[in-house]
Amino acid sequence: MNRTANVVRMQLINRQTFVWVPLLILFASLAITLAIYGIITAAAGQPITEAMYSGGVQAPLWYFAVVGVQALNLGFPFSQALSVSRREFFDGTMLTAGTSALGLAAIYLIGGVIEQATDGWWLGGYFFRLPWIWDQGPWAAGLFYFVAAMLAFIVGVLGATVYKRFGMLWVVLLLIGVAVALVLAALGITLADGWSTVGRTLAGSEALSVALIGAAVAAVLAGLSFLTLRRATP
Repeated sequence: MNRTANVVRMQLINRQTFVWVPLLILFASLAITLAIYGIITAAAGQPITEAMYSGGVQAPLWYFAVVGVQALNLGFPFSQALSVSRREFFDGTMLTAGTSALGLAAIYLIGGVIEQATDGWWLGGYFFRLPWIWDQGPWAAGLFYFVAAMLAFIVGVLGATVYKRFGMLWVVLLLIGVAVALVLAALGITLADGWSTVGRTLAGSEALSVALIGAAVAAVLAGLSFLTLRRATP
């Protein structure tokens, strides 16, 4: 555990990656969104009766994929120079990402509470408290945001480990394979005339169930990342 904790300290030497840049992206997106809400309200010349919602809250979540790439590419060679095992590096890196994602999810929950208390920043505009995510309560919303950040991070780690192990060619082939799989899935749904069923399934899904499925997918991808990392060279 001490060596794993040392990996966490190593990853946090550059706090910009895990702390400051995600916060900068989050609050910059919030400021831009509130400015847009203010412009819309001013242009209307009267209070907006319908609530306004923004998708800008997802910006820091996508950035966690970049964090995953940086954590692996920058931290892995340095950890091997310090004689840290691959298991310790992987566990410490995941613990660092989990702590960062948990902190981000907590900020999202606090923001949602503020928006509820102020009726959308006194503008009727919501950034954190999106209805579908919050329908099952704050704990389901917090879990959803946490899983989304971790899933993006693990995807970034997986891509970086494939690059370390096999090179850029296999990264490109992997991306092509994913694209082909999506196209074939769409073709199969179209031939089976199943888009209406897919639409009903998506419409009926809840944030908690999606978060649990995302957690299962993240666990599988994390396992693949570690198996690849065991044979990767710094």
